[in-house]
Amino acid sequence: MKRFLRGAWGCCLALALTSCSTQRPAPGPAPAVRPPLPPQPPRAGAPAAFVATAASIDLYVVRASEMALARSSAPRIRTLAEQLREGHRGLAAQLSIAGRRLDVLPTARLLPREEQRLAWLDGHARFDDAFFRQMMLTHEQSLDLHAAFAARGSSPTLRPVAANGERVERAHLALLGRR
Repeated sequence: MKRFLRGAWGCCLALALTSCSTQRPAPGPAPAVRPPLPPQPPRAGAPAAFVATAASIDLYVVRASEMALARSSAPRIRTLAEQLREGHRGLAAQLSIAGRRLDVLPTARLLPREEQRLAWLDGHARFDDAFFRQMMLTHEQSLDLHAAFAARGSSPTLRPVAANGERVERAHLALLGRR
């Protein structure tokens, strides 16, 4: 029995010592970096969620467009960025006015998903391609958000703002070449 206990104790000691090793395993391949997914649309009837999501999308498009104007030398991207920036500034202003009536003011901060997407875009080596793809995804998601709230939103004050947002997003998608 003593021999068994000594053997068990020896195994435990060996395991404890190997777990304290200072050598680290070789790192594996770096994970592939993917762009963040577009934000999920809130429930169609929630005014505060609609305002927060729409305001964050507008701010993201404005900041991404300003980044494109600073970084891109492609005339098509620069023209697109100017048009998108102005359209989303207008949407943000309308959202702010309607939100004041409801005491649901949009913040001047990005939601975490748009913040992550902006950081990803800023660090992308092929900026023009990434900007274009991100604008396609963002405008498709924003169209869905505005269309859902215009049809089923619970706020009569925000429904016309959402309907106008739907029109703007359709126009922007036409500029981008979809829908």
